[in-house]
Amino acid sequence: MTRDRGLRSGESYFGNRSAMALCALLALGCASRPAAEEMPTPVMQPAEVPTDTPKVASLDRSKPPTLGAPPDLTLPVMTRTTLPNGLELVIVEQHELPVADFILLVQTGGEGDPARKAGVASLTAAMLQEGTTSRTSLDIADQEAYLGANIQTGSGWDATNISLHTPTAQLDSALALFADVALRPNWSTKELARLRDERMTSLMQIRDRAPAIADRAYASILYGGDHPYGRPLTGTEASTKAIQRADLQRFYGTYFRPNNATMIIVGDVSASDITPRVEALFGKWSPGKVPNVEFREPRLPAATTVYLIDKPGAPQSSVRIGTVGVPRSTDDYFALLVMNTILGGSFTSRLNANLRETKGYTYGANSRFDMRRAAGPFTARAEVTGGKTDSSLFEFMKELRAIRDTVPSPELEKAKRYLQLGLPARFETTGDIASQIIPIVLYDLPTDYFNTYVRRIEDVTQADIQRVANRYVDPARMSIVIVGDRKSIEPGLKGLGMGDIVIRDLSGQPVRP
Repeated sequence: MTRDRGLRSGESYFGNRSAMALCALLALGCASRPAAEEMPTPVMQPAEVPTDTPKVASLDRSKPPTLGAPPDLTLPVMTRTTLPNGLELVIVEQHELPVADFILLVQTGGEGDPARKAGVASLTAAMLQEGTTSRTSLDIADQEAYLGANIQTGSGWDATNISLHTPTAQLDSALALFADVALRPNWSTKELARLRDERMTSLMQIRDRAPAIADRAYASILYGGDHPYGRPLTGTEASTKAIQRADLQRFYGTYFRPNNATMIIVGDVSASDITPRVEALFGKWSPGKVPNVEFREPRLPAATTVYLIDKPGAPQSSVRIGTVGVPRSTDDYFALLVMNTILGGSFTSRLNANLRETKGYTYGANSRFDMRRAAGPFTARAEVTGGKTDSSLFEFMKELRAIRDTVPSPELEKAKRYLQLGLPARFETTGDIASQIIPIVLYDLPTDYFNTYVRRIEDVTQADIQRVANRYVDPARMSIVIVGDRKSIEPGLKGLGMGDIVIRDLSGQPVRP
């Protein structure tokens, strides 16, 4: 998301003014200054020492300051309204700066890709900026620059979005451009060919990037190729070659409907004023029947298995450990959030403290529950020194087992404060606020979700942490994907006895004999 642009730093601004004032004073002094022999000798007076100066209590600098209870975060009111064609508007008035952010959220993303054409949603989003029925891509870019506005498009698993950041002084012109990009793409075959070539180049480069290989193979192994989450959002070389102009038009025509979309509006606007402006531009957008995206539940592993992908000569190994996690709708969301913060969700987490700070095996280790509309993956990950691959895996599994025990109270309180005190920083700009509203819309969360966030975090107990860790983090049923130099790391991995070692290719598929 784009950020609001402010004035230059106060230091340079006042610095220039101070320099000008100094020059003026010097000029005045040069005109009226007496000769050196006429200048009086200054008389130094002893400073008066106040007798009633209060004594400052000595500070114990051996202990960190004690944090007070975090206050609740109270956000501006969200106004929700729905246009006659089904397009919902979520409006937050924020009048600090004369800017506004708009996000048109189409509630279908990569999960809607055809089975053999992964990457359609992301390529559809990219094509929206490449020309409309009345503007070329250069025309769009020129008008953005002239207005001081910025339009971006993108696609995730659960949604495709088009965003606009604009000064409110240019609101009407920027909104007209925004609507043109969103509603009237021209699907230029020339631009599609260029984007396809660029994507093919990127996909070929991935073959040499161990972290990207590990991420793609890990998803494929967890979910399988017949599940949307098992296919990469940006597709494969084969699927990219297969995607045609008609595929993008079909995806757009099926899912880009006002009754499958929400527009989030945050900034120096009023609900009564902005609603008719949006309706004038988007009111004729035709609703339609939007099919549900259905897929089977992935099969969980019966036992821990190590999937080894050979990258000869690699100086480091990419490690991914985990399983299928939970959907965003889970009732255990806050308990999992706190638990994962302790395990691998912050710089001072157990995984990072162990593998980076204590052992020095990696620059960073972390873990995450990627919660989507359906159950996304739980992943613990790091890029580790090749010679310490087996040692790193041993430490990973040790921490995954240890998190299932009772977490000490000080560690629990520290994780809570980390989450609670970091919350306000996520709402610094109008663009930040608009982005934070996305999950409220997408996953049908309560409107006061962030107003109760601090208290929901505070309510998490040691018993909650232990319960969700034992339910969702089971080291005996994990998929472990390692991309590295097989010749040098396989003997050590066998010695650990973590589970069967299966050799896979760069796509995570079984190696053919």
